[in-house]
Amino acid sequence: MKRFTMCAVLAGVLLSALPAAAENLAGRFGVTGWVGLLVPSNNTVGDFAVETDIGFNYGGGFIYGIDRNWAVELDVTHSEYGSKTVQSKVNTGDFSITNITLGAQYRFTIPEPTLVPYVGAGFDILLGDYDRGNVDTMVGVHLSGGVDYFLLKNLALNLEIKFLVSPEADINNATVNGLYTSAQGNFDPSSFSTMFGIRFFFN
Repeated sequence: MKRFTMCAVLAGVLLSALPAAAENLAGRFGVTGWVGLLVPSNNTVGDFAVETDIGFNYGGGFIYGIDRNWAVELDVTHSEYGSKTVQSKVNTGDFSITNITLGAQYRFTIPEPTLVPYVGAGFDILLGDYDRGNVDTMVGVHLSGGVDYFLLKNLALNLEIKFLVSPEADINNATVNGLYTSAQGNFDPSSFSTMFGIRFFFN
């Protein structure tokens, strides 16, 4: 009975200490998977003003903790969404963006160790695609904010919002409603997204 009581007390102490260790990412490496929604900017295709639909966003990445407050990230996400002309609501095709991101986080220390809010920023390489024309590769920057909720030392739920800003890219050789338009269009990859994810840390 005494042995059981001692084991129970020891287990309780270890479990109570777990959250305090979980939120400190110093020297720790992890992976993240996300799904979410993206609100893209509107575009122009030839002489047509185009409004875009809310898109589906998914991807994953790696995170490494430099110290208790700073971490770096390398992420790849992919988003897809439809579009239509503003006035006549004619379908103008589907856009997609593959976003390769290199960024940094500042992670806040708060009294509740299982809950870790953070802010982040970084650079983005944007590989755009349009099923009715050609889109140039773009670069951008982002600001983000989110929170990790640690279920275990090595496992956390993540919620993140991100604002992406990028110069417009050219759309060439586009067609609208089956008609070729020789006029050049503009593709604005700037967006707002919200993502839900899971992080797993290997150490």
